[in-house]
Amino acid sequence: MPKIKQRLKQAQILVVDDQEVNLELIRDVFEQENYRHVETCANSLEVAGKLIELSPDLILLDINMPILDGFGVLSVISRHYGQEDKPPVIMLTAQNDQLNRNKALHSGANDYVTKPFDQQELLRRVELQLENWFLRKALQQQNEILDQKVRERTAELNKANIEIVERLGRAGEYRDNETGNHVKRVSLFSYLIAKQAGLGEKRARLIELASPMHDIGKIGVSDTILMKPGKLTDEEFSAMQNHVLIGANILKDSESEILKVAYQIALTHHEKYDGKGYPHGLAGKDIPIEGRIVAIADVFDALTSERPYKQAWPVDKAVGLLQKEKGKHFDPELVDCFVAVLPEVLKIREAYFEA
Repeated sequence: MPKIKQRLKQAQILVVDDQEVNLELIRDVFEQENYRHVETCANSLEVAGKLIELSPDLILLDINMPILDGFGVLSVISRHYGQEDKPPVIMLTAQNDQLNRNKALHSGANDYVTKPFDQQELLRRVELQLENWFLRKALQQQNEILDQKVRERTAELNKANIEIVERLGRAGEYRDNETGNHVKRVSLFSYLIAKQAGLGEKRARLIELASPMHDIGKIGVSDTILMKPGKLTDEEFSAMQNHVLIGANILKDSESEILKVAYQIALTHHEKYDGKGYPHGLAGKDIPIEGRIVAIADVFDALTSERPYKQAWPVDKAVGLLQKEKGKHFDPELVDCFVAVLPEVLKIREAYFEA
């Protein structure tokens, strides 16, 4: 016997009819054809429980029943299942008028067989409905497998994209004698500030993922300037400032949501709240909030990190500078957000500490 025929015989069938004689007759018909799982129900009020208990693959349903008729049971079935999960329902009734037939089909029945029924016709209709049901379930399962593979592949690509962003961010930092953990700490600090500022999980996460690229433009700045141990001349400082435009040019016009945010950060994280920053002298809320957030995270980490040309500042001194620069270098509201999450910031510093 073909596999599909074997599977049909294993189907869970529920027969609902208030007449025991009808239930026995239908059970005998199916047992003669080697259907192994036929459950009967004489009380229509018990159908909801049977749906949970049995998870039927097909339901044979009478219309004329006391208290809750077949149309009422159809309503119960429809409420129990989603449209894609509802098993086929065949109405089996002595009522042969077109009005009831149309009402049954409109109410969610898949087929309509009148009593007295021909056994072969009933079996064939049941077989067709079960074949469609199992094929539909197989297709749903296949679609779920494909959807899962797409989700896994998308997750892999997202992970790869995020790793590329982080590594490119590290490349910019290494050119400035800084370390990979700097961009990691800045990204995590930025996430905390964004969340505290009420930006929501999605936007805060985007800022976290994009912020490692904030100094990517340093790859276009001369080593003699980046590595100079002493104070830069005005001309050298102007060349150093140009890294924000270089970074913005690298990142601009991308379709990636992360890189769009990274572009804003790279371009504006050296702007100052009082309008005295660079490259465009933006002030206040004209500076994108992504740039205002990363400015705080970047400066705090730079101050509290040791470099070949300076000692690390104590945390309280660095926080004091941020407080002093409220309304000048930094957005005062965002400085308050930073201070509010300082305990978590310090945990991140400890986790990503570099000697």
